[in-house]
Amino acid sequence: MKKNKYGLSLLIKYFAVCLGSFIYAMGFQFFLFPNNVVSGGVAGIAMLINFFTKLPIGVITIVINIPLFLIAWRHFGLDFLVSSLVGTLVSSLMVDILASSGVVLTNDPMLAAIIGGAVKGAGLGMVYYVGATTGGVDIVAKLLRKKYAHINFGTLVLVIDMVIVAAYALVLKRYESAMYAIIAMYVVSKVTDLAIYGFDTSSLVYIISNESEMVIDEITAGKLHRGVTILKGEGAYSREDKQVIMCVVKRQQIGELRRLIRSIDERAFVIVSDAKNVFGKGFENISEVK
Repeated sequence: MKKNKYGLSLLIKYFAVCLGSFIYAMGFQFFLFPNNVVSGGVAGIAMLINFFTKLPIGVITIVINIPLFLIAWRHFGLDFLVSSLVGTLVSSLMVDILASSGVVLTNDPMLAAIIGGAVKGAGLGMVYYVGATTGGVDIVAKLLRKKYAHINFGTLVLVIDMVIVAAYALVLKRYESAMYAIIAMYVVSKVTDLAIYGFDTSSLVYIISNESEMVIDEITAGKLHRGVTILKGEGAYSREDKQVIMCVVKRQQIGELRRLIRSIDERAFVIVSDAKNVFGKGFENISEVK
């Protein structure tokens, strides 16, 4: 029974990797590449080499990824290597296959940057969601993060992509193309997050109030019916002990929470930030996460 369940899970994972890689290739080949909107990562390097050599972009991408995957195998294990290798091979092959179709869905660079970025981001998000990558920059970023753990993964990827886009612009003197690329990169990052985390982003709220007991009662027993955690704090200036109320609510409940706090303590200090991947009672069940 467990073997069947594991086999089905593996099948779904690799189907998602292949489908996501195909969608990624569509965004690149039908929108970005025909309009000279340079892509970040290894694809961007491949575009630069393609300009001088006319070699197929998919082939160049695979060649560049070979040493990166050898390093990934050593540092991240066989499962990561195999799934990411499938993503890289499928996306690279599909880029070259789609290139032979001659299909170009728009000749407007701005439209290509926005729509192409959205399509590419959806594909990447699907691949990342199941724990794989399409190789290249993702592997470099994971390696760098082992040394610079204080820098988040997305920031490392963005910095590397920016360097590649800047090199493309300087070498080929295509500054306008680089500007469109920045727009595409922003869209890719947003849609990728959307594909991974979904629309239902919750909010993490910290509340510091002199009427903390009343606030807690209203949140837990009032209209919101949310759990809270009480953190022990101390005012740096006053040196007074403080109760810091921490709770997670659905985004649509933020308005109600603000009104609730204002009705109890207008001088309360409130911090609201996005919270993604919230697991537990009232939110997503962690046992159902792939």
